[in-house]
Amino acid sequence: MRWRAVLLAVLLLLGRGVLKAQETQAEPQPSSPAPGSQKPANEPATQQQAPAPVERRASKPSAEVEQDPGPLTPHENSSIGASQQPTHDEPATTIRVRSRLVNVALNVVDSHGTPIGGFEKKDFQILENGRPQPIAVFEREATSPLSIVLAIDASETVLTSERLEREAARHFVRAILRSQDEMDLMDFADNVREVVPFTNNPREVDWGLGRLQRGQQTALYNAVYLASRRLASTSQEANRRRVLVVISDGGDSVSRERYEDAVEQAQLANAVIYSIIIVPVAADAGRNTGGEHTLIQMSEDTGGKYYYVEDPSDLEPAFRHVSEDLRTQYLLGYYSPDYSTNGGEAAFRRIKVRLTDPAAAEKYSIRHRTGYFADER
Repeated sequence: MRWRAVLLAVLLLLGRGVLKAQETQAEPQPSSPAPGSQKPANEPATQQQAPAPVERRASKPSAEVEQDPGPLTPHENSSIGASQQPTHDEPATTIRVRSRLVNVALNVVDSHGTPIGGFEKKDFQILENGRPQPIAVFEREATSPLSIVLAIDASETVLTSERLEREAARHFVRAILRSQDEMDLMDFADNVREVVPFTNNPREVDWGLGRLQRGQQTALYNAVYLASRRLASTSQEANRRRVLVVISDGGDSVSRERYEDAVEQAQLANAVIYSIIIVPVAADAGRNTGGEHTLIQMSEDTGGKYYYVEDPSDLEPAFRHVSEDLRTQYLLGYYSPDYSTNGGEAAFRRIKVRLTDPAAAEKYSIRHRTGYFADER
């Protein structure tokens, strides 16, 4: 029995020695290097170190691509460098650009009011508040899109021969509307009603012309005000022309809006007003000429024109004149000066366009809007 105890003790001592040797050999091994960071083959094994912590750096611009400097491109600006480019963690910056492009639609006419074509950009000069401005946009025989509101006085003093009046309006609609144009139909009497919203389909306007509603009163100023607001809501593309064609005798009897407010709203919308003045009584002594003068003044202030109609059959040529006038317009544009650096300027800025040739200036006249309200936002 004694020899068995001695043998068991020897075996226990040998087992402990083996376990200790295994623990000594199980030292931590360095982790496998990341792809692309393998040590050079000639580096001694004793110099191997644990990998350094990862550091995020801004990406370096490629030296092979050079960005052309433009209006929104940082260029030679010490505050914007390659090392200061925003990272993906930073919020995006919103850039707001407000265009100060002012468009002026105009007609050059002779002493008989006949439109004159053939002028070039160099033949015109634009002044804002008396200061000359470089012409940035020029379009001869303007083909730019039209937004037109046709507002018809439906009071009993105007709608005397509905068949002739509606037929003349239908011919005008079909002659003026192109695929890029749009028209809105309104009638006004006791109140103002939008019969057909903006469309470029003549059939829809035809449908609306057959559904005008008669009334006793005439809300003329309300109609001009609301039609101008409707025009202001149309597309803001730079070269769009906004036109208001009003058919009325000019007598306002029920409007809540004042004349001044109606004209201001038209100017805010950059709308050109064409007035087709219905004359119910031929003799001046027997009619209210004040209403006619109101329509005339509206047309002149906005660069439009007015036409008298003493008989329903005269509506057809009146509409034709409006159509020809719009087709022979010149469109000029300039960038309004930024007055924010010198104390600002009056909200309403006056526009003057003149011919550069003195002989032509003596022979012809120019119709255009008298000014515009600056956007001070």
